[in-house]
Amino acid sequence: MSQDHPPSSDSPEPKAKKEKKPGGRLARVRNVGICAHIDAGKTTLTERVLFYTGVSHRMGEVHDGDTIMDYMVQERERGITITAAVTECPWKGHDVHIIDTPGHVDFTIEVERSLRVLDGAVVVFDAVNGVEPQSETVWRQADRYHVPRLAFINKMDRVGADFEMSVDSIRKKLGANPVPVNLPIGKEHEFDGVLDLLSRERVTFEGDRGTDVTRTPATGVELDEINLNRDALVEACADVDDAVAEAYLGGADVTRELLEAALRKGCISGKLVPVLAGSALKDKGVQLLLDAMVAYLPAPPDLPPMKGFEPRTHAPMEREQKPEAPLVALAFKIQMEEGRKQVYLRLYSGTLSSGDEVLNSTHGKKEKVARLFLAHADKRTRIDKATAGQLVVAAGLKFARTGDTLCAPNAPMLLDKMAFQEPVIAIAVEARRNQDQEKLEEVLQKLQDEDPTLRVQVDPDTGQTLLRGMGELHLEIIVDRLDREFGTPVNTGRPQVVFREALGAEAHAHDTFEKVLPEATGGEMHLFAGARVRLKPRQRGAGNLVVTENVRLDPPDLQLDEEQEAAVREGCEDAIRNGPLQGFPLVDVELQLETLQLRPKQSTEVALRAAIGKATREAARTASPRLLQPIMQMEIVAPQDLTGPVMGDLQARGGRIEGMDSERGATIIRATAPLVKLFGYSTDLRSLTQGRGTFTMQFGRFDEA
Repeated sequence: MSQDHPPSSDSPEPKAKKEKKPGGRLARVRNVGICAHIDAGKTTLTERVLFYTGVSHRMGEVHDGDTIMDYMVQERERGITITAAVTECPWKGHDVHIIDTPGHVDFTIEVERSLRVLDGAVVVFDAVNGVEPQSETVWRQADRYHVPRLAFINKMDRVGADFEMSVDSIRKKLGANPVPVNLPIGKEHEFDGVLDLLSRERVTFEGDRGTDVTRTPATGVELDEINLNRDALVEACADVDDAVAEAYLGGADVTRELLEAALRKGCISGKLVPVLAGSALKDKGVQLLLDAMVAYLPAPPDLPPMKGFEPRTHAPMEREQKPEAPLVALAFKIQMEEGRKQVYLRLYSGTLSSGDEVLNSTHGKKEKVARLFLAHADKRTRIDKATAGQLVVAAGLKFARTGDTLCAPNAPMLLDKMAFQEPVIAIAVEARRNQDQEKLEEVLQKLQDEDPTLRVQVDPDTGQTLLRGMGELHLEIIVDRLDREFGTPVNTGRPQVVFREALGAEAHAHDTFEKVLPEATGGEMHLFAGARVRLKPRQRGAGNLVVTENVRLDPPDLQLDEEQEAAVREGCEDAIRNGPLQGFPLVDVELQLETLQLRPKQSTEVALRAAIGKATREAARTASPRLLQPIMQMEIVAPQDLTGPVMGDLQARGGRIEGMDSERGATIIRATAPLVKLFGYSTDLRSLTQGRGTFTMQFGRFDEA
């Protein structure tokens, strides 16, 4: 629904809509991510932010499929965020760079790489549900990168909304120290605004789309509620700021300015999490959240110097986050647009201009920046120069991959690489049209460059092209993009599990190959060879061994030439490629060629191979063959209160528990399980753990099925 944007008492002046020079004052830059559990209202909130800051003149709605930040076709159809979208907006003299991240666990890489380059985050919670499973995942990711956070309790207008419960869940489930800075006025259909604890005011949002922010002094019951909760706020601030503690203990009234300074200090240090209430869908509370972003979240100069390494010696080094320092930037996202590679960069220090030559210190290669852009979702604004603190898009970089460091050639520095989870589910794909096969391979390579959690490989045994991803939805989106975006529709199927075959006993066998073939001249060609072989099992994991030395030749006066010797060797190796049960390769066997029967001019290379193959198959058939299946090594992380169901499910799948540890309220289970029983495990584990469980797996060994 499109609305004109009227002026607001709390909106920036109209001149703030003018295009700003890249960078601005570093102290007034805020790099902020908006993240949460799926359906908590992140994208709706971001759409309001764009409207109130004057960047957009309409409010896109997720349910209408017309949002600015969710611009992919699949995002608008499904009403979910799939890829992190970047934008920049002005607010009261500050440049606020925002990344709207996905909430679905299948796209957690988008959150991970966004938090890696952000200075602060707004974590959105549904006021009905409080902390949800993906909220916990996001919080742990932010902990890993030491990202300061604000909490926004959204959807206060929903039936069942409970502000106190939501704040309490942040404290209990996340182990954080949430400090409300405003309180909701009413809830559900009576939600009418917020009470500002710092200024002791009643704040409502009037006019068309809540653009008129009205402040009036609180009175009566509302003032009593403010004073009661303000005391708790002051006590929390006194724990992190001596000036507040001194005023509080001295009996003086703690001013708004003192509280704001303490909240900023506590937020940046991670000791406090300021909490705000609102309803993005009902246009209430968003402007105060913007105020909190610039008041409490850090600017780049507030953060410690970037730590890294000297690329050649790996000696630790630091660099100040200043425009005048040598360039250091991190490539945090790759995106293909109309076949051209776009690299999203976070500049930590220095200045970058179009045409600059930079060093990709991750790969030790020099690259040239052809063009620079500011991103606004799927739109680009070309710029000539970018400075420290900015998030920009660069074109022309050939070698850059997600997680690479770009730096000044004369001042090399290498930042820590980003960690990516291993994909845990796979499907097989093939081009529907034969002429698309080559194009499909090229497109899959581009998608791999975009998404570090997508892996493409060709199974050497079946020839299938396998796509490995983070979950069924992840792979479903990839398949849909192949068709719509790249015009390469594919057929999909579950990948075939490749078994192996082994022997349980030693066996001998003799067989011959004899055949008469017509010749072009009208005569006949006689082929003959005989072979006696011995097969015996080896220790599991020892591999195959072929022995062709000291072979007895019959008759002994005949000798093998070089071509025949090569054919014998190849025939033995080919003979154990297919087992007697289902044709899967034999493993951990020793094949001893004992005797060869020969005839002059008849024992050709073809005959020798055929005779060895027949004898080997007969020996394998009588050597107690058995089927082996791939066994995967797994590590499952599950909440401690749900460990029992996870272990029971593993055992039902034929899994074997090999060890357990506890860590921060979670149980880490190390186990092995047959791969054939693990299809769909990603989805089942989430169901068993309310979406809070994660796992990784890798091939361990083959064992009897």
